Amino acid sequence: MAATAVHPRTAILSTIGAYVALTKPRIIELLLVTTVPVMVVAEQGMPSVWLMVATVLGGTLTAGGANAINMWVDRDIDAVMERTRNRPLVTGAVSPGSALTFAIVIEAVGFVWLWALVNLLSALLALGACLFYVFVYTLWLKRTNTQNIVIGGAAGAAPVLIGWSAVTDSLSWSAVALFGVVFFWTPPHFWALAIRYSEDYSSVDVPMLPSVASMRSTTNQMLAHTVALVVCSLLFGVTESMGAIYWIGAVLSGAAFVGLTWRVRRTGEAADAMKLFHFSITYLTLLFVVMALDVLVRFGV
Repeated sequence: MAATAVHPRTAILSTIGAYVALTKPRIIELLLVTTVPVMVVAEQGMPSVWLMVATVLGGTLTAGGANAINMWVDRDIDAVMERTRNRPLVTGAVSPGSALTFAIVIEAVGFVWLWALVNLLSALLALGACLFYVFVYTLWLKRTNTQNIVIGGAAGAAPVLIGWSAVTDSLSWSAVALFGVVFFWTPPHFWALAIRYSEDYSSVDVPMLPSVASMRSTTNQMLAHTVALVVCSLLFGVTESMGAIYWIGAVLSGAAFVGLTWRVRRTGEAADAMKLFHFSITYLTLLFVVMALDVLVRFGV
């Protein structure tokens, strides 16, 4: 039987989709959810649309470049793990050489874009996050240290600093507090998912905490990080003199996060861990939305 011909347009769209997948768009979407609200807070109102677009686009390119390099490095273990075996470099949709070239090019374009259209500080923060993610997390810690995602989480927390510096061309204690929120959010968020896929990590000898430590040890650390992120969210409320909308949202969502983490600690069930994983995404989105809403309402924007 003759092979079915693929329409050129379908092939082009498939190729584009494969390159987009290299950037891990779901992760980028989550990180950028934190960027725009931070810009609103730093501006004490609504920043210019152009500045927001320029910052988000530059951040997307630089984060996407870092994620694509991560996929290029991890293509050997991605081929073994159930969760990642359909990634473009595993299926052959993109060749390793093309993927690395694509990653470096969009990283460079993102850096130049931010430098030219936002400011140098934001560009350097974005580049620093990429280098940290690739060299410290991906190439060093991921396959050697149980605290890999803890230390590596610093790269994922960079967008809040980029958003703040895009508006002010500086950093502040409020920005540091928000960095702490995302930094401490990352381990319970990721470890909750890793509980579900702990056998995957064991199969490739990646010492993700749930695959090498007891459930009690893992969930104790998850709980400690969750409490720390809630403390950082409250510290931000103090340093930035946030209003009632923020405080109500931060306290209630933080209490829910702690409660769900405690439940995972108590039951040790993968199903509860996945509920925590999905809620953690809602938590981060909600926290940053209420901080922007609080500013816009208080300043009458």
